[in-house]
Amino acid sequence: MNGALLLSQLINGLQYGLLLFLVAAGLTLVFGILDFVNLAHGAFYMLGAFVSATITAASGSWPLALLLSPLVVALLALPAERLVARPLYGASPLAQVLATFGLLLVIEALAMLVWGTEGRGVPLPAWLRGHVTVFGAILPTYRILIVAIGLLVAAAAFLLIHRTRFGMQVRATASNRAMAEALGIDTVALEARIFAFGAGLAALAGVLVAPLSEASLAMAFEVIIIAFVVIIIGGLGSLMGAFIAALLVGMIDTMGRAFLDDLLRAVLSAEAAETAAPAISSMSIYLFMALVLAIRPAGLFPPRTRGRRP
Repeated sequence: MNGALLLSQLINGLQYGLLLFLVAAGLTLVFGILDFVNLAHGAFYMLGAFVSATITAASGSWPLALLLSPLVVALLALPAERLVARPLYGASPLAQVLATFGLLLVIEALAMLVWGTEGRGVPLPAWLRGHVTVFGAILPTYRILIVAIGLLVAAAAFLLIHRTRFGMQVRATASNRAMAEALGIDTVALEARIFAFGAGLAALAGVLVAPLSEASLAMAFEVIIIAFVVIIIGGLGSLMGAFIAALLVGMIDTMGRAFLDDLLRAVLSAEAAETAAPAISSMSIYLFMALVLAIRPAGLFPPRTRGRRP
């Protein structure tokens, strides 16, 4: 196997996995602390892409869009949390699914009114359009930047949850909400901040993806299913589980698409291998999820405790 090609695909898999983590991290925090199933989470990912396209077009600065777009989307998520999510905390999962699916459709319709039905491209600055050579592999500079940002944000998220007062309050609320309230923690405000924080992480992923493809209305639906697969594999409510599962899913998907057809040619004709490889690659993630759940029904890293709402 070509070493340069393997390294290139490893970087691609790492990049995809880290983008999935940014989306799944907010989703698993919302579920783990708020006990809330949020199908509208993908809409914040989509909004991040569109807001970044708007800021980039208006200012001519993609780095500015990278900084501001997650903050804008996090602020936009606060009314959604107040009007839709908060009344349904503690409600049945079916009610949460129906309400948040409706919210997703509403946000998509509003995005269509604001930005139209056509996709929006996001140009990168010249210094991010080049390539670097690492051990013979030619790697796009922007993909390396995505990996660096993803790793930094992942590290910052872990430090925030495990080394700050905010994180202490989050973990206390997740463990025992009633006791947290008795100790003076404003759980209502904390829940709003968690919801907005998760939306901002999803928006950051949308900002990073937009220059690779474009900002489009289909983004919301494309990401939400795979994000749920990630948090199920990792363990519902586990930030560490979401990180490990996202990297595994990213590697499985990328490696399958890159090398599976070559492997199948050893037992199938070239035509049959080329036909079967894409189908098997698309199923591989779900087969992996089924295998994990068969061995560990609670996921790879289930949280030790997860408080239920009274």
